[in-house]
Amino acid sequence: MSNQAQEAREALGARLRNFRKDAGFASGRAFAMAAGWAESKVSRIENGKQNASERDVRIWCSKTQRDDQVDDLIATIRHIDELWLEWRRQLEGGAEKRQQAAIPVYSKTKVFRIWHPTLVWGTLQTSEYAAETFKLVRDFYDIPDDIDAATAKRLERQQYLYQGDRIFNVLLAEQALYTNFGGPEVMKGQLDRILSVMRLPRLSLGIVPRSATMHIWPGNSFSMFDDKLVLVETYSAEFSVTQPREIELYLKSFALLQRSAVYGRAVRNLIFAAIQHHGRKSEV
Repeated sequence: MSNQAQEAREALGARLRNFRKDAGFASGRAFAMAAGWAESKVSRIENGKQNASERDVRIWCSKTQRDDQVDDLIATIRHIDELWLEWRRQLEGGAEKRQQAAIPVYSKTKVFRIWHPTLVWGTLQTSEYAAETFKLVRDFYDIPDDIDAATAKRLERQQYLYQGDRIFNVLLAEQALYTNFGGPEVMKGQLDRILSVMRLPRLSLGIVPRSATMHIWPGNSFSMFDDKLVLVETYSAEFSVTQPREIELYLKSFALLQRSAVYGRAVRNLIFAAIQHHGRKSEV
């Protein structure tokens, strides 16, 4: 388990210990008797040695008269379970499986909030651009070469841009228009694709210019699915956020990033400038 997950487990245990004491259970033994548990179970949960189950939390809150905390604590448990999914573990059989796993999440989501400071969001990628990113993933993590299958699964997500009543709020930093995957021709094709999808009525595309005044530091890229899940990617792992109070922070950060973004004609002008840049590179 990662340090972050262990710290979260210990914090949960401390919360539950405080609930127990506030409810008048002076010892873990007294609470264990009331709950019908072994005393060692209470001790392990309170000291972060064992993660509480959702049923454990419901019983704990019932016995301590803190039923109003059940939803938040269950979200905490799920957060701990999913907290730190190492890329090596997720990608050990290749990249296609991870791309497949994203599709059910996309199918259930009504409102997307996406922030990518350095590259184009996967659902807006061309097949050539996506394949180039998967080449880097393959080489960096030394995983099986399933680039074609992974690319096909990533592109499958694009169906949701055209189906149902989903809302896509996408923010890119200007750097994403210049980060070079595959050379000038791949980049020009990708930028043309962005210009095309900008016309979709339920897609709001903003770009944060490199000279924009920032209201929060750019941070890592993240994808928010409704107000239920945030995925944050690092080099080593994918970090899942499900706790309501933490999701509120990402909602706030996204709103602050939007304040720095431009839209519409200004976005098209930035893209045209980037196309010209890559065009000059192809002439060299």
